[in-house]
Amino acid sequence: MATKKLLFLLCSAMLAGCAQHHLTQADKARDRMAYADAACQYEKALHRLNDRDAALRAADSYQRLNQQAKAADWYAYAQRIAPLDGEDAMRYGRALQSLGRIGEAAAQFERVLADQPEDPVVRELGLAIADRESFYVDTTLFTIAPLHIERITSAFSAVPYGDGILFAAERSTGGKENPWNGGAFLDLCTAKAPEGIMAGAAIALPGQVNGRFHDGPAALSADGRTMYFTRSDYYKFRLNKDDNSTSHLMLYKAEKQADGSWGQVSSFAYNGYDFSAGHAALNADGSRLYYISDMPGGQGGTDIYVCERTSEGWSLPRNLGPGINTAANEMFPVLFGDTMYFASNGHRTLGGLDIFRTVWTDVEWSRPENLNYPINTPFDDFALFPLVGGREGYLSSNRGGADGIYRFTANEPTLLLNISVFDEADGSPLAGAEVRLLEPTNPNPLSLFTNDDGKVTFPLTVEKLYEVLASKDGAFTESRTVSTKGQRISRPYSEEFRMKQVVVDKPIVIENIYYDYDRWDIRPDAALELDRIARLFIDNPNLSFELGSHTDSRASDTYNLVLSDARANSAVDYLVRKGVPADRITARGYGERKLVNHCSDEVECDEEGHQANRRTEFKVTRILPMISERK
Repeated sequence: MATKKLLFLLCSAMLAGCAQHHLTQADKARDRMAYADAACQYEKALHRLNDRDAALRAADSYQRLNQQAKAADWYAYAQRIAPLDGEDAMRYGRALQSLGRIGEAAAQFERVLADQPEDPVVRELGLAIADRESFYVDTTLFTIAPLHIERITSAFSAVPYGDGILFAAERSTGGKENPWNGGAFLDLCTAKAPEGIMAGAAIALPGQVNGRFHDGPAALSADGRTMYFTRSDYYKFRLNKDDNSTSHLMLYKAEKQADGSWGQVSSFAYNGYDFSAGHAALNADGSRLYYISDMPGGQGGTDIYVCERTSEGWSLPRNLGPGINTAANEMFPVLFGDTMYFASNGHRTLGGLDIFRTVWTDVEWSRPENLNYPINTPFDDFALFPLVGGREGYLSSNRGGADGIYRFTANEPTLLLNISVFDEADGSPLAGAEVRLLEPTNPNPLSLFTNDDGKVTFPLTVEKLYEVLASKDGAFTESRTVSTKGQRISRPYSEEFRMKQVVVDKPIVIENIYYDYDRWDIRPDAALELDRIARLFIDNPNLSFELGSHTDSRASDTYNLVLSDARANSAVDYLVRKGVPADRITARGYGERKLVNHCSDEVECDEEGHQANRRTEFKVTRILPMISERK
């Protein structure tokens, strides 16, 4: 019995020692950013140890490898031992969000927010989850397809290069092993890129731009002769590291040589040894260089900075400020005219990095706009580069498990105008009414007739101002204006017409026409209603009208007649100024001669009763034959 017990203790000690060995190896691997090796060693150690801190380090290692499911498993393991908080809860929430486990992610973000109620990044994450459906408001705006490039395991940040593309890639053959993930270090490569999704093989860019460690991504000047590219900070065969054993990235410049290779490599003036700089972008004329850095004094994480070209080189970098940068990471800026595209995980996102758009307004950058699904997903989406015209281009994403380049095509929003026409008298649908759709740039209106339900539908296009006219024999023609200016997502428009029958000499009250006491000039609230009446008169060029004004019974008959006549003429003058032909409209003041109730002289009435008599009406006085159709 004692022997068995001794054997058991010896085995336990050996297993514990073995576990401790794996844990030590894992920590060493993690310190040198060999996360693939670290994750494997943590797994082996945690099969024999119940160590919360080791589980958190394993989760972090898997997260850096973009293995979110594994990361979430180890965060959950750690949470079972003790609740997560702070940055650990934040990272767990991000992993859950990327996996679509939205409720669980929200719980983690709420926990962080309870401890850090002023944290804007956590607040944005929580709001993104609460309003998650808004990211899917129109999923038809873009078509996304992966670009297949031979001889690579991952690639990102494609930009046009000759008749192909230039990009950063982890090639599947050759090169030194990258301890981070066990693959190769990044190189700058080119490939043929036809319009389809099949590209050629990745070919390393010739010259001095590809070294022993990471090189890429890159930005090119408009003439294609100058390149700014990101590179690991290294000297000969060794990565340089700061006091925390962290190796940073630096920005470099290269010039295209006569033989097509790249040389004359020089370091960017504002690189640093204890922070990173990279992911450059140039505006069209090369007068401004944008890049990212986590240098001290920023908003937090990596921020976007800009330098202005001067006679002496680049000016000091200027942070784009809190409108663009957050306490998390802003990365991969791309300039396209006055628009900048960039990736962020600090603004409201679907999860991971999302692509945002902002426009320069001569004073500042506009509020960043999330491009939504399918441009963005719960994974990392970044480095959107539009081609000429902006309707097509490239983006990068790890939605497929590894970084890859995708083609996008922008589609026009689906815009429909649904028209309903009713008979105002009884509210029934009006079949056979003609509805015409006009636009200023098209001399030929589109004409359709309503069905038995009184309905008709027109397709619309973006950035147009339409006029819609509904007409029916014996009824007033009416029009509406429909604008699709600035409309970026698919949506239906709806207009409802309630058509009035034309009856000669039948008064029609114009609602909401009021005058100040003892005055006849047109008030702003009356002008709004008269604008509508002007449109009705103009839409019916074969009709002539009388506009009549009535007063209540207070004051003398003569005074009321003069006052009502002045009001009627004031209203008619206003309508003529709005475009109603003067020969088709007359003014008449009726004073108190046509009261609509009992509130006559010497009859006591409340203000509501008198108000009913103070009215403005119009009526059709003549119907002329139609000379021509409205064009």
